[in-house]
Amino acid sequence: MAASSLIRRLTVLVWAAVASAWLAGCASLPPPQPRAPAAAITDVDDTALGRLVRPGAPDGAAPLSGFRLLPEAAFAFDARISLARHAEKSLDVQYYLIQNDDVGLLLLRELRDAAARGVRVRLLVDDLYTAGEDEVFSTLSAFPNVEVRLFNPLPSRTGSFALRLLLSFADFGRINHRMHNKLLVADNSFAVSGGRNIANEYFMRGTAANFIDMDVLSCGPVVRRMSEGFDRYWNSEHAWPIERIAPLRVPVQEAQQRFDAMASTALPDVPMRQRDVLDKSPVGEQLVTGKLELRWAPFTLFVDHPEKITRKPEAAFEGSVTEGALGVINSAKHEVKIGSPYFIPGARGMAMMKTAIERGGRITVVTNSLGATDEPLAYAGYERYRADMLKIGVTIYEIAPMLTGRSRRFGDFGKSISRLHAKLAVIDDDRIFVGSMNLDHRSAAVNTEMGLVIDSPELVKEYDKLISGERVSLGYRLRLAPGGRRVQWLEYDDAGGDIVHEDEPGEFLWLRFKNWLLLPFVGEELL
Repeated sequence: MAASSLIRRLTVLVWAAVASAWLAGCASLPPPQPRAPAAAITDVDDTALGRLVRPGAPDGAAPLSGFRLLPEAAFAFDARISLARHAEKSLDVQYYLIQNDDVGLLLLRELRDAAARGVRVRLLVDDLYTAGEDEVFSTLSAFPNVEVRLFNPLPSRTGSFALRLLLSFADFGRINHRMHNKLLVADNSFAVSGGRNIANEYFMRGTAANFIDMDVLSCGPVVRRMSEGFDRYWNSEHAWPIERIAPLRVPVQEAQQRFDAMASTALPDVPMRQRDVLDKSPVGEQLVTGKLELRWAPFTLFVDHPEKITRKPEAAFEGSVTEGALGVINSAKHEVKIGSPYFIPGARGMAMMKTAIERGGRITVVTNSLGATDEPLAYAGYERYRADMLKIGVTIYEIAPMLTGRSRRFGDFGKSISRLHAKLAVIDDDRIFVGSMNLDHRSAAVNTEMGLVIDSPELVKEYDKLISGERVSLGYRLRLAPGGRRVQWLEYDDAGGDIVHEDEPGEFLWLRFKNWLLLPFVGEELL
């Protein structure tokens, strides 16, 4: 789910600009209050997770960290749940979205249970998609050892998403900026980061659509760096204790009972296979046996400063996760493979790609097709550059809603459509980037992000194993039609040949009409 959906939904309510003066007094935040700073717990060597890290770390002059790719949804969810169950001192959790559904409630229930064991739980959630969910988070915060904060809160607390945006329209310049980070840290020893939010559709439990995504399990020195980044957000003036903006209206004991009742409705998770697509057993099983399958490697961690949301675009880009990631991508000597659900290169990106190809480099981009995307306006922004990318030599694949899941490399989609949500890049044959950052203007200069570069040829081989194989379908392969003006979509057929589509596969007349209607109101800086 893109943060830019905020803009797209607001655009539908364009008449709100006329009424903004009237709405200005309808909603406001209470005055902020000073609070003492808090820091991650570092005395964790005596915890079970802390003890697991030490034996695996190889000797050497350079500090290495341990990593494991988590491409399959069930295994990625198991990693989060298992870390929460093994935590003894602290859980620091930071997400753009935690939905009130089975997946969201299962994780929140584990946080409650950890707190009951004496674990300090700090939960930081971006406030954009909390409409109607104040009770879930405020009742969770009623438990001892649990503290919940909302990042950059909207002034309106109404349960309707659209009405909430409308009533906050006068504060648009501030609420346009969101915290897009995704992170869970257990006992300052292990962490899960990457692209997944906490909702059914990110873990193969959606009925209509599910996301192809990527997370990374990390341990070692990188986790301490992640905790330092979390602390900056937690202590930021933009992180509001939920009690300040959605205070409890019932006694503490009743609030706890209400949370227990809500959490009890979550359906159990779907069963996992014994081994994932990379032939690894579940993280939970490995934590119990103590036999962790990790790749130890150097790393570079990029974390945006929370004050990024207050800066002008050029200043926000300087030192950002996007600037760092683009620097790594641009350092490629031979080849870059990019996966991004919302790919809008802009003039800067086009120039970088053109230069790289002219010096002999290869660039492959995997993004969503119009039928797969959950953000049609973002697709329209990418569409402006698509033919030009093909002309300069970029190889492009678009995820097809009903084709990509057939290989089962990314999980069992059942009857649902597949959508790309992973944000990753493979640089040459030795480095891989996995993060929360899309390759668009919003990630570069509007929202906050996090990204991890791992210098590991072994991890790159594992990723290549995931997407390679005889005619593994990533969806549609694009090419220019004869004459070089139109784009064609190529789909593998059962006989091993190609089906050529002269127009975008699928019936999208209404979707295209909506884009045509809305695009004049939405500049590229809002996508």
